[in-house]
Amino acid sequence: MSVLAIPRAFSGRRLYTMRALNHDPLSALTAASRSGERVWLEIGPYRVLLLSGPDDIEEVLVRQNRRFVKGRTLQHARPLLGDGLLTSEGDVWRRDRRLAQPAFHRDRVHAMGQTIVDQTIRAAGRWRDGDVRDMAEEMMRLSFAIATDTLFGAALDDQADTVRANLTTAMRHVNGRVKTLLRLPPWLPTPDMRRFQAAVRELDAVVHHIIRTRQQDGAEHDDVLALLMGASDQEGRGLTERELRDEVMTLLIAGHETTATLMAWTWLLLDRHPAVRRRLDQELRRAPNQAPVTADRVADLPYTRAVISEALRLYPPAWIINRAAIAPFDLIPHKLPAGTQVLISPYVVHRDPRFFPDPEVFSPERWLEDGPKTLHPFAYIPFGGGPRLCIGRPMALLEASLILATLGRSWHFALVPGHPVETEPLITLRPRHGIRMTFRAAAV
Repeated sequence: MSVLAIPRAFSGRRLYTMRALNHDPLSALTAASRSGERVWLEIGPYRVLLLSGPDDIEEVLVRQNRRFVKGRTLQHARPLLGDGLLTSEGDVWRRDRRLAQPAFHRDRVHAMGQTIVDQTIRAAGRWRDGDVRDMAEEMMRLSFAIATDTLFGAALDDQADTVRANLTTAMRHVNGRVKTLLRLPPWLPTPDMRRFQAAVRELDAVVHHIIRTRQQDGAEHDDVLALLMGASDQEGRGLTERELRDEVMTLLIAGHETTATLMAWTWLLLDRHPAVRRRLDQELRRAPNQAPVTADRVADLPYTRAVISEALRLYPPAWIINRAAIAPFDLIPHKLPAGTQVLISPYVVHRDPRFFPDPEVFSPERWLEDGPKTLHPFAYIPFGGGPRLCIGRPMALLEASLILATLGRSWHFALVPGHPVETEPLITLRPRHGIRMTFRAAAV
């Protein structure tokens, strides 16, 4: 990867190699951003504009958002996601967003709280003091159970490992397609393509099982799946079978992958910062009669919510946002042409010392009192921004807070000595080797 300045446009010039981008894209992008808020990256035959200034980010995601569509990364994910909310554009996206939005209304999300707590307690019931487990896998199983229960009214706990394994295969394939300079046609039966297609078939089987089960049970339901199946647009048209599949696939993956990844990083951060863990314990011990924390009480746990906010800052699951301009756009004083590829990295922006003093330090205290009020709204974008702000944001924040409060009162987790911790920037920011931890029941 090389960083190129365009004369009379953007200043600064630094060089990187394609190998550096493939080996450690987070460090490469962070280093590139230090050249300036607007930096041209030359990635093989492609020229991409990396934006790290909040004002520019707001221009792209909000003020001029209709001049952009999703970029190459998600285009390569279409064989998996189809035309769901994450990948669709224009009128199709606006229609689907209107259909799905009521499912994520505050009252509906609030009502999911009890299910989140029940599933968390159930997951912890399988653990024993002294267990050594992969926290990334455990949080994936838990968030999968929560997603299938709250969104689709389905009990598919036995499918969690299958979904995780096939989703990993699919995401690594997509990541490889994005980074390689030689993109072979999808019909060519290479070993990687065959693995990817097999993974998509396995994931499709789970989605179609969810849909068929609902179609056959004949009962009334009040969940996201029921809303999608019963919704219609202004012309009275509902979702086709393919459209329903795409939306369920998108919600199934996005509804558990991001929260699971966030929680895995959160437990690691707490283990690495004992003082933060002690302050969290103090807040959680104040819960009356050790009763389970409910959605009503999350507002009374400011430090718990601050821990989640800070984990999202350091390890945003959606670590990269890619947009492609479909019309000329302005970044004052410059005009850029249609076809320009834009990259925005929440991971990079969240580590900018202009907005976050000591940015590498895990400090939930920065989210207490007046800190967030003075922060530019687009200096912290773990859920994106503008019209395409993640529809599941309220649910994700509630779910993460309830999982942290529920497990944090009963368990402590310690990283196994010597276990390697390394980021794997796929579609989400996963731990490459998992996070193996020793599970200890906390004294009550």
